Amino acid sequence: MEPDLFTAAAEDRQEKDPSSSPLAVRMRPRVLDEVVGQQHLLKPGSPLRRLVGEGGGGPAGASSVILWGPPGTGKTTLAYVVSKATNKRFVELSAITAGVKEVRAVIESARRATGGFGKETVLFLDEIHRFSKAQQDSLLPAVENRWVTLIAATTENPYFSIISPLLSRSLLLTLESLTDDDLRALLRRTLTDERGLGGAVALPEDAEAHLLRIAGGDARRALTALEAAAGAAIATGAAEITLETLEATVDRAAVKYDRDGDQHYDVASALIKSIRGSDVDAALHYLARMIEAGEDPRFIARRLMISASEDIGLADPTALPTAVAAAQAVAMIGFPEAALTLSHATIALALAPKSNAATLAISAAQDDVRRGLAGPVPAHLRDGHYKGAAKLGHAQGYVYPHDVQGGIAAQQYAPDAVRDRQYYAPTRYGAEARYADVVERVRERLGRAGEGGEGGEQA
Repeated sequence: MEPDLFTAAAEDRQEKDPSSSPLAVRMRPRVLDEVVGQQHLLKPGSPLRRLVGEGGGGPAGASSVILWGPPGTGKTTLAYVVSKATNKRFVELSAITAGVKEVRAVIESARRATGGFGKETVLFLDEIHRFSKAQQDSLLPAVENRWVTLIAATTENPYFSIISPLLSRSLLLTLESLTDDDLRALLRRTLTDERGLGGAVALPEDAEAHLLRIAGGDARRALTALEAAAGAAIATGAAEITLETLEATVDRAAVKYDRDGDQHYDVASALIKSIRGSDVDAALHYLARMIEAGEDPRFIARRLMISASEDIGLADPTALPTAVAAAQAVAMIGFPEAALTLSHATIALALAPKSNAATLAISAAQDDVRRGLAGPVPAHLRDGHYKGAAKLGHAQGYVYPHDVQGGIAAQQYAPDAVRDRQYYAPTRYGAEARYADVVERVRERLGRAGEGGEGGEQA
């Protein structure tokens, strides 16, 4: 018997007793127009609409596709819609349990169906990243000759987990995490739809907001939590799912945190001030509150990058690269794993030696510029590459530092208006102590040791 994705027996059971299936299964869309989110993949003429037979006529057939996205974004749902809507044979394999033998059996069966009955086959392959290179190679002839139309699903970056020949023969479609609006629409539909809860309970706004936070863009997680909470409410005869019921059911306290209000900025401010104060435990507490409340991990990463320059600077030159690397990693992996990366960066920044010398330096320099202390660039520093520059005195008398012993040429660099300003006042904390020694020696060589003025005092 072919490994059909949704067997007739399971469908019959669901039709006779819908409650026997999980809520997430019962609420799977039956047509593409019921799919929430992923609208960028569902436009007229898109590969997915062509797979279900919408606009799929003509000499150009439907292409094999690879669906890449986080869990709960609709990869299996889209395959289900295709299986219900298409007139093609639909076969499922999971890379967790299948091997080359099973793949070849499906391909051979597809060739017979095409040659004998003119019936095309759609193969849904879940978790394709778990297939080895040899197993993925076995798919190539079938995809290239269109013996099967492949729908492959993966949660991992296909450029690392899928062989190049298979990628080149398929369309890569990237699914995005569902937004709060997407999930809200799904939850409200589920509450009233006969396939769902059929109006048995209501979901107040505060409970709905908490449910959206714990879902983290995952529709399956949202519906699973809703089903559990609804069951608890119905068992007690309650007409609605209260916040307390939801908290008890999912074992997750609701964090008082408004992503668009004061809490958003207050907790973010507390995180940065705790890092600045080197209290690593307090910093981790506020980080955890932001994560549990569903804060955008990219927002947290941006704040950490700012902190690395604003409060640490050259006291630990590795702080900014650490924060930047964390931001890049967060953008690639997302939650829940991004929590580990944000924790890594937060701990590193909190325990790093602190210096705001870079912050004060640029602030003092900007203040001078705003007050009009700019003036012309010294003539010997001006561009001398164009014809006539020498007649204007540009670049005349400039001393090339690489030609001087020690690489420091004692000449005027700043405009006259700020030639005595010393904006950078390094601390003696951490690695910045070395920079303090260097800047002292350099200023002495430049003949500017001991000078300062208003700019230096501000810095």
